[in-house]
Amino acid sequence: MTYTTLIATDTLHRHLNHPDWVIVDCRFSLADTEAGAKAYRHGHIPNARYAHLDRDLSSAITDFTGRHPLPDFTLLAKKLGAWGISNTSQVVAYDDAGGAFAGRLWWLLRCMGHDKVAVVDGGIKHWQKQGLPVTTTLPKVKPAAFRPYLNDSAWLNALQLQDSLARKAVCLIDARTPERYRGEQEPIDPVAGHIPCALNRAFQLNLDSNALFLPPEHLREQFKRLIGTRAPEQVVHYCGSGVTACHNVLAMEYAGLEGSKLYAGSWSEWIRNKNRTVAKG
Repeated sequence: MTYTTLIATDTLHRHLNHPDWVIVDCRFSLADTEAGAKAYRHGHIPNARYAHLDRDLSSAITDFTGRHPLPDFTLLAKKLGAWGISNTSQVVAYDDAGGAFAGRLWWLLRCMGHDKVAVVDGGIKHWQKQGLPVTTTLPKVKPAAFRPYLNDSAWLNALQLQDSLARKAVCLIDARTPERYRGEQEPIDPVAGHIPCALNRAFQLNLDSNALFLPPEHLREQFKRLIGTRAPEQVVHYCGSGVTACHNVLAMEYAGLEGSKLYAGSWSEWIRNKNRTVAKG
């Protein structure tokens, strides 16, 4: 069986030593960028490799980009191969933040034509709550060849988004908390507010009190209520830097609402250009 959205901890546990499965630890903290790597060294799911959001899943910041620019896909393909991921691998990503960072790797792989990738529902916290094993042993990796088949229609750049908004061709959804969306507080970026016309759905709403995804039928109903008559393909997600917005893409896919896109640069890129309008409230 192929897993393309979420995977349960017990299912992963049964496949821990499957030769075609590759597990990737995506833990990260915006407040301490080395916290995820430290946590990995102190204990991870057996056979997991570690992917760093800044170094592996993003490229260098420039004067024109947001905080987590899309990676160089050729370079990322080489890293995937070095981690033992081939075009036939079942990839499983996890973090300790309800999928907020693992969703980035999930989305990137899909952009590269690899649909056999799933996020661990509940992440390592749920894994440990179930009494499943963790280890400090580094995995024995057998390098593979990964060939990307890039689908660049999965995301929009700032100009494409501006044009689409002007034509009222998209439904834009902001994945940040309501306080940040309304511009009441902004703990990370220098400008507060949101992109005009954007609706707000904090990615945390996709999860229940145990940080597990809501049932797909509940997510479907909630997103349908938000987007109205718009087709899923017309929906574009953004957040602070194009990371947690992937969580909303994942939730829609899990709910059977397939084909939504990402504004990859997100808010931190949008505000780099002073000519772009900012909304509050």
